[in-house]
Order: sequence, then structure tokens, then C-alpha cells
Amino acid sequence: MTLDGVIAYCMQKPGAYPDYPFTPFFPVLRVKAPSQTKGRIFAQPFILRGEPKVTLNCTPASAAYYREKYPGGVTRGWHCPPMQQLHFNTVDLGGAVPDAAIIEMMDHAWETVVKKYPKYIQNELRAVDSPGCGAEHFDIEDKHEPIG
Repeated sequence: MTLDGVIAYCMQKPGAYPDYPFTPFFPVLRVKAPSQTKGRIFAQPFILRGEPKVTLNCTPASAAYYREKYPGGVTRGWHCPPMQQLHFNTVDLGGAVPDAAIIEMMDHAWETVVKKYPKYIQNELRAVDSPGCGAEHFDIEDKHEPIG
């Protein structure tokens, strides 16, 4: 799976939108209900030392499961402080992990973040008909500059 593929897939999730808090080259993908002003991060695509990667939010149990199932292909959150490493996995997009598993992890990342919201926000998000609150503002053809 490519970085653009990850971004495009994540942007189809209800309430998904891009944000650029770290670099103008890579969005972090957040999820928010229409009534919210700012959402929570569920995916962070980037290039590290020439290799495409994505860091995804997860539960501690799913983090351990995917790290064990795909050793070397799924690692602890690359940039995360030790306290948060249980809640983030970095996935190598170079072919070590099948696309179907990456899609499963992206779905899980969105669900994990949505479950942290109060029930009324969860219900509002699930009622959103058109995915991607900010999809029209993101150019998928943007060039990605490596970090690290």
C-alpha cells in the first residue's frame, strides 16, 4: 500500500480530515463530529529514511497482536513517548504487511479513537452520510518530503 493509498482510505472514514501540526508535507488524519472544532489523531503517514510508514492508533491488545504477527513490519509507535507506545503501532508500507491487514489496522485505528468519544459524539459520527469532513481541502497528489 502507498502513502497516498493510506491517506485516501482514511479520508473515506466518517469525520476524517487532514491536519498539518508537524510538517507541511504530511497530514495527520484526525476524526471529529460536525459539532466539534478539533478532532483526535487516528493515522499519521510519513516517510522515514526513504521508507513509507504510517503510525496508527490502537488498543494495547491489538498493538501486541500485530507486532507479534508482523515482526519488523509492525513496531511500536516510532515517534511516541514511552507512555503512549502501548497505544500506537508504526506500520511499514514497503510490503512486509499485506494490504488487507493494513486496511484492518486503519479501520481499527478509526474505531479506537471514536470509542474514546462520549456516546453522543459517537452517534453523531456514525450518522455522518458523507465521509471526510475536510476531504475537499486535501490534494492527494501533493509531493511527500521525507522526515528523519
